[in-house]
Amino acid sequence: MRGPIVKAMRKSKRLEPPATIYELADYARPVLSLCNSMGEGWLLTAEMIELIHTGTPNIVCTQPFACLPNHVTGKGVIKELRRLNPESNIVAVDYDPGASEVNQLNRIKLMISIAKSNFEKS
Repeated sequence: MRGPIVKAMRKSKRLEPPATIYELADYARPVLSLCNSMGEGWLLTAEMIELIHTGTPNIVCTQPFACLPNHVTGKGVIKELRRLNPESNIVAVDYDPGASEVNQLNRIKLMISIAKSNFEKS
């Protein structure tokens, strides 16, 4: 189903097609094992790296209710992604019954504040 969209994006002068699954695997390989298949496993990490490589270093990594593997993988790689990509600005936000809405919003606002500060410096 993605084929026609990717084909049109390749013809576009304004849009870039998304990375292939093989390119995504290559992005994730230096950070974690591709055997990590729980939750979104290595794909979550690969997609964050793709965003950074394509000029989108400001990322809100949302953790859905009750997805412990996604929670562990998402939060577990952020420090390494920041080390490898100092321009990255990543925040993990948990969406579950125990998470405070105020805390969620504050974390996102802080990320936006850092993004604005980084933009002004560049």
